[in-house]
Amino acid sequence: MAALGWLTPRRRSATARSVLAGEASAEAARKTSQEFPVHGDERAAAFFDLDNTVMQGAALFHFGRGLYKRKFFQRRELARFAWQQAWFRLAGVEDPEHMQDARDSALSIVKGHRVSELMTIGEEIYDEYMADRIWPGTRALAQAHLDAGQKVWLVTAAPVETATIIARRLGLTGALGTVAESVDGVYTGKLVGEPLHGPAKAEAVRALAAAEGLDLSRCAAYSDSHNDIPMLSLVGHPYAINPDTKLRRYAREREWRLRDYRTGRKAAKVGIPAAAGVGALAGGTAAAVALSRRRR
Repeated sequence: MAALGWLTPRRRSATARSVLAGEASAEAARKTSQEFPVHGDERAAAFFDLDNTVMQGAALFHFGRGLYKRKFFQRRELARFAWQQAWFRLAGVEDPEHMQDARDSALSIVKGHRVSELMTIGEEIYDEYMADRIWPGTRALAQAHLDAGQKVWLVTAAPVETATIIARRLGLTGALGTVAESVDGVYTGKLVGEPLHGPAKAEAVRALAAAEGLDLSRCAAYSDSHNDIPMLSLVGHPYAINPDTKLRRYAREREWRLRDYRTGRKAAKVGIPAAAGVGALAGGTAAAVALSRRRR
């Protein structure tokens, strides 16, 4: 586990479990990052939230659909999942209660399964449910950073394995995600720290930046959710993408750049102007995979 000395000064909102989750995620990300042949500003990078920023909907719920298809849980649990995903798509924001429910059920569902099994399933689920839900506009922003010689990382509460699969498929550098404990390649049903959400995301970015020698004032971050304000506030170039109402207001007050890739009707509803501008595998799919109750 990374030492606390990795971290630069942080806000008081970060708990010890947030710090632990962030360090574990950063360590996993560095182990699984892809080679980066393009030369550019080695002290700058871009960090992208996943759900509703890079991809429509929530990765953990899409993964849950795939697990249901493979009979990891029963039909009655699918109704609860369907409601959670419908709510997420309509509201466009993360609900802490839903996230907690998903995390707890996922840990019980995948406990005792092998990491390699869930990785294989994750590759299949990406093709089945996620590939067609990538926002082209956000994907283009990420590619612009890559073309400029900057590394690009996903930062998400989704399992680090799932996040790493998505990052690899999109040609990104790697991913920071929730890390679940495994022993001898088998999930124990426990997390390392807590889900990578809110302050924990900021801790992961902070830890990765320290380990990679990044200058956060030269980095960019992108998110749709006010929950990610701690992460966005860390960097010199924050962007609100498909923002919820709270993030839109916060971003406007600070003159952050905003972009909206949703339908015209949705964008009009939330009142967001379009503005231009661009400036894995250590643990577990158990952390935030899917939905409701335990399999057994």
